[in-house]
This record gives sequence, structure tokens and C-alpha cells, in this order.
Amino acid sequence: MRTIQVRVKPNARESLLEVQSDGTWLARVKAPPVDGKANEELVALIARHLKLRRSQVSVKAGASGRTKLVQIDG
Repeated sequence: MRTIQVRVKPNARESLLEVQSDGTWLARVKAPPVDGKANEELVALIARHLKLRRSQVSVKAGASGRTKLVQIDG
């Protein structure tokens, strides 16, 4: 189990995930930050990138902010 820090930019043209030089991750998601849609897309994006199930990825802190701590089991 590990935790990564992710900076999220909602309403992007395309969804993508990249690692920054300081070790944090930048996620651009198409979904708007409404009703948890951006968080759902973030979890799906990280799971797809790391080839894990969505149930193995969860937002542990920062659910309503742009900087989030994401827990990865696996």
C-alpha cells in the first residue's frame, strides 16, 4: 500500500496522468468538479495507468480540493 500526491486539473480537453519532477503527479481530467465526478474519473485514470482495479485506488484526503492524497493498494 502506498500513497501518492496528485494535483488535479478538471475540465481538461483530454484525460492524462503525468509524473512531475518533484515526485508529485499531475492529472488532467475531462470531468467537471461537480458531485465527485472529477474524483471518480481520477480514480479510474490512476487505476488504468497502473493496471489495477478501481477498488484498489481511493482518494484519502483532499476530496474537495485540487491537491489530493491517493491511496493505492496493490
